[in-house]
Amino acid sequence: MPYDLSDKLVIGISSRALFDLEAENAIYDEQGVDAYTDYQRAHENDALQPGTAFPLVKALLRLNDLIPERRLVEVVVISRNTPDTGLRAFNAIAAHKLDISRAAFTGGGPTAPYLKAFKIDLFLSRDTGDVQEAIDAGVAAAQLYTAPVEYSAPENQIRIAFDGDAVLFSPESERIFAEKGLEAFARHEQRHRKKAMKEGPFAKLLLALSAIQKQFPPAECPVRIAIVTARNSPAHQRVIHTLRTWNVNVDEAFFLGGLKKTDVLQAFGAHMFFDDQEGHVETASVVVPSGRVPYKGGTLTGAAKPAARAVKR
Repeated sequence: MPYDLSDKLVIGISSRALFDLEAENAIYDEQGVDAYTDYQRAHENDALQPGTAFPLVKALLRLNDLIPERRLVEVVVISRNTPDTGLRAFNAIAAHKLDISRAAFTGGGPTAPYLKAFKIDLFLSRDTGDVQEAIDAGVAAAQLYTAPVEYSAPENQIRIAFDGDAVLFSPESERIFAEKGLEAFARHEQRHRKKAMKEGPFAKLLLALSAIQKQFPPAECPVRIAIVTARNSPAHQRVIHTLRTWNVNVDEAFFLGGLKKTDVLQAFGAHMFFDDQEGHVETASVVVPSGRVPYKGGTLTGAAKPAARAVKR
C-alpha cells in the first residue's frame, strides 16, 4: 500500500536552508555549475554546519517520537541540485542523524511543480525565486534569512511565531493600510471587527499545527504558537474573531502597535518567525531564525514582477 502523506505535516526544504551552504553557493554564483559540482564531489563527506531551518526541522522531527504509533511530521528535501551534487546533503543528514529519507533533486529545473506532488504544507528555501514560485502555486513558503549568530533553540518545545496580515490572514486589510493610510485601515477593521478575515498563505499551516496541538494535553503540548503583529487595540478584535471562526487557539499574541518585534520574538524564543515585511524580517533575523513571506504575484497589489534569475539550488 502506498505511503500516505496527506495526514501528516509535510515540510519541504532546500539543502541550503537546512545546512550552511553559503560558501558553496558563492562558488556557484561566481564560478559556475561545473566548479560547484567539482567542489561538492570533492567535499561530499565533509561536515556541513546547520543552516537557518535546522533547529526547526530537528524539533519538528522529534514530534514523531512522542506518538510512536503514527508519524506526525515528514520532511522532504526539495532542491535544484542534481542527484550527484545532492549526495552531500544526504551525507550531512545522516551525520546529523536527521530522520529524513525523501528528496526531489530537479537538476536545475523548477521546484514548484513538485511541491503539491509531495503534499508540501510549508516550503523553506534561501532562494527568492523558488519561494515566489511556491507562493504563486498556492503553497505556504518563506525565504529564509541568515541564521542569528548566537541563537539557542528552546529545549523540548517547538515555538513558531507568525505575523498576521498577508501571512496568516489575507492581505486585504494591509492593502487598505498601504493604499489609504492608518485612519482608513482603523475604520475598516472596526466596521468588520466581527467578520472573519480570509485565509492568507500560512492559514493552512496554522490549522495543521493546531491539529497537532489538539493531540496533546495542553500542559504537555510540545508546540507553542504566537502571533506577533503591528496591530493594536481596537484592530486586535478582528484577529480574535477570525481565530474563533477557524477554531484555532494560539498560545500567545502580541499586539504591538508599531513597537519593535525583536525583543518580543527573542523573549518568546521562536524557532522560526514568518513575516511579509522585509524590514521586520531583517531585524528579527538578528535574534531568531526568520523567513519572509512574499506576496502572491510579487507585490501587495498583485502586479507581477519579472522572474529573471539564475538557476540555483
